[in-house]
Amino acid sequence: MSAQETSAGPAKEGALLTANDRFKRSFGAWFWTAMILATAAHFAVFAFWPEMTAEDVSFTADEFTAIELPPEVEIPPPPEAIARPATPVIATADIDEDITIAPTTFEDNPVDDLPPPPTETADTDISAAPTFTPYTVRPDIINRAELARALEREYPPLLRDAGIGGTVLVWFFIDEEGRGQNTEVNQSSGHRALDEAALAVAPIIQFTPALNRDKRVPVWISLPITFTTR
Repeated sequence: MSAQETSAGPAKEGALLTANDRFKRSFGAWFWTAMILATAAHFAVFAFWPEMTAEDVSFTADEFTAIELPPEVEIPPPPEAIARPATPVIATADIDEDITIAPTTFEDNPVDDLPPPPTETADTDISAAPTFTPYTVRPDIINRAELARALEREYPPLLRDAGIGGTVLVWFFIDEEGRGQNTEVNQSSGHRALDEAALAVAPIIQFTPALNRDKRVPVWISLPITFTTR
């Protein structure tokens, strides 16, 4: 092999190396150069600045002192525990039979011994306004079917269609023959139209006479008149 061929071989091999391959081959030179420079830098720092010290970062805190309370200040005692409620118990005391009330029976108090009904004075008109009237037998309605038709007829259409109902308490003055002579609202339903409808239905109602023992008497009674869509 000639000298020309020998010199051409390495040149051709160097031309085929990549940049990565060339860096790997030069890594040793770069590494030792960096190590020498770093060592020289450390020696230079310690040579020119030998008195470098760390900064003082310590701190101090004020001491807390306890305050003594004056002797005249009194701390109240804690509240007492709430007492539990007492449990009710049934008394076991015996009751003397002498102080008990005997039962009331009709045998001991026959109807014949009842006091007579109060007499009415000529100058007293009990029909003028609702008042207490004694009786033993309350008047009863005798035309309930006709009353039901009247309630349906007098029911205000606007309230009925809206499903609004109510109860009106109506005072009735009933004479000795069971006829209603006077009516007025005792307690309103809350709707004026229902109150007026109840007063319109009231004259239609027929009653049995009220009795005080065996005597027919005029009385005032309060009767509920109910309007409902059910």
